[in-house]
Amino acid sequence: MKRPALRRTPGARAPLLLTVPALLAVAFLMLPLVGILARTSWGELGTHLTAEPTTQALRLSLLVSLWALGLSLLFGVPLAWLLARVPFPGKAFVRSLVLLPMVLPPTVGGVALLLAFGRRGLLGPWLEDTFGITLPFHTSGAVLAATFVAMPFLVISLEGALGGLRPRYEETAASLGASPVRVFLTVTLPMVAPGLIAGAALTWARALGEFGATITFAGNLPGTTQTLPLQVYLLLQESPEAATSVSLLLLAIAMIVLIALRGRWTGTPGDHRNRPAPRPEEPTGTAPDVLPEPPAYVREKAPQERWPLHADVTGFTRLALTADPGTTIAVVGPNGAGKTTLLRALLGLTPRAHARLRLGDTDVTALPPHRRGVAWVPQDGALFPHLSALSNTAYGLRTHGVPRAEARREAQSWLDRLGVGHLAHRKPGQLSGGQAQRVALARALAARPRLLLLDEPLAALDQTTRAHVRHTLRRHLAEFGGVCLIVTHDPVEAVSLADRVLVLDDGRVLQDEPPAEVTRHPRSPWVARMLGRNAWPGTATADGLQLAGGGRLVVAEPLAPGTEALAVIAPEAVSVHREKPTGSPRNIWPGTVREITSGGSRLRLLITSDRAPDLVAEITPQAAAELHIADGAEVWTGVKATEVTVVPL
Repeated sequence: MKRPALRRTPGARAPLLLTVPALLAVAFLMLPLVGILARTSWGELGTHLTAEPTTQALRLSLLVSLWALGLSLLFGVPLAWLLARVPFPGKAFVRSLVLLPMVLPPTVGGVALLLAFGRRGLLGPWLEDTFGITLPFHTSGAVLAATFVAMPFLVISLEGALGGLRPRYEETAASLGASPVRVFLTVTLPMVAPGLIAGAALTWARALGEFGATITFAGNLPGTTQTLPLQVYLLLQESPEAATSVSLLLLAIAMIVLIALRGRWTGTPGDHRNRPAPRPEEPTGTAPDVLPEPPAYVREKAPQERWPLHADVTGFTRLALTADPGTTIAVVGPNGAGKTTLLRALLGLTPRAHARLRLGDTDVTALPPHRRGVAWVPQDGALFPHLSALSNTAYGLRTHGVPRAEARREAQSWLDRLGVGHLAHRKPGQLSGGQAQRVALARALAARPRLLLLDEPLAALDQTTRAHVRHTLRRHLAEFGGVCLIVTHDPVEAVSLADRVLVLDDGRVLQDEPPAEVTRHPRSPWVARMLGRNAWPGTATADGLQLAGGGRLVVAEPLAPGTEALAVIAPEAVSVHREKPTGSPRNIWPGTVREITSGGSRLRLLITSDRAPDLVAEITPQAAAELHIADGAEVWTGVKATEVTVVPL
């Protein structure tokens, strides 16, 4: 396929003051390479490269570099993980030790190795007396020297890849029952594979070209420690033409490695052109987004095991939570209220809050996340990108020891239940948003959890797809034998999915009641606004409310004077006039229309006033036309005292 030509951004000309030095730098770097190419005796190239000393040195170089790579992987991968993920005292010092061989003169590195592992070094006599191991002037010494100078390339490259990997994938794997070692092997390593491969390639190439530390520590013995770079050094004295030919070989190997890495080591963005783009949401009515009735073989009865919940949460989020099996609780509140902290406390994944958690008859407080039986679906689903939808769904079953064939059969049945069974062999990047969310839900349910936590699982979906997934979720939560907590900002989700609505603010519970009660009497301004109502806090007076933002509000059923309260007014209860009304409304304010939005068959007006807080009113398009409503129009608003609901706080 022909690639589109790159467009030059207008005005992006490089300044001459920078261009000239940059071109000189390129010429400086290129000239030595051109010198090798110009001085190579191409007619004798084959003879030089097939000479016995050269082939012997090449075999030894390959042996030494591969051993150095193996040792670097064995010790460097855990070290990179430690530096990237574990805070500990002296971390900066350890990272400096890792970087030191990269800036240390190679001969100084050889001297340091000699003083540590030589016959008169710190460990050399003990190694020789106890194990009969002598490292200097031995092939093992060449391996040690190559490992010393090359391993930092692997550690730094992998540490960067691990640092860029968001932990939600590993946390999700732990919530599905995977132990830390299993998470590392099945999720972490596959996802940082490009960084690992880049680091390994650079490590091997650096070990292959090692010279200074090797000649200082291991010597230059033909067939024992004389690697290809050392052979070049000798050939320069005996046959400069042969030295040039062997140098060309090492140069070609280095260039091949660097070209294959395609800039990963330098930190430039990877080549994304070959990555599969996420599929767009498919139009309503097409097969993949229509929820089919599950096949007969997956229409199973509800699970027999039942898991009631009791949790006491302390820390930033403080609450006591008890729920019967089959209960769905919607957790709502403003940003920073402690919703996600609550979920992470139940998972055992945050120091901000601690949960004493009992599921059924089992106290899981002291258990690590992978043994709690608490499954988590983060907002974006966190499907493992290197696994298919089927393998993602079977992941939790496999962590619990279910045989592969049985796990895949059960995973397929869950995918069929949620209407995405036909997508089982697709990778997450080939799924639409709604499809990916259903796969994530299937994965969590298939793991047989005792507690299900959903963190805004439908937030990223369009309205049509959200309705489909909400329908599926409601159907399958009815069969779930544990408790489900759903964090949401969508009032439709809270009302349609939940048996209870838990309202949080600043880590405290403001309300924990059925959705109908929360809808009628919201106790939080944020919840009232989420439900589309006007919410004005204030202090009760003899006939109404002294508003916190200034002004007074007359109500039909006032509370005891001095009570902190919240006045809730439905937008449709607000009347809008162009002239001051003279009828029954007890609460009348002048104002200015600041915003007009469409809400279904009605228009929502945001009206500001210096006598009352901002007010939202709903009117019909016909009424707006008759009143000549437009942005900036001066209007009067009226609210009957009987239309105001006052809730004590």
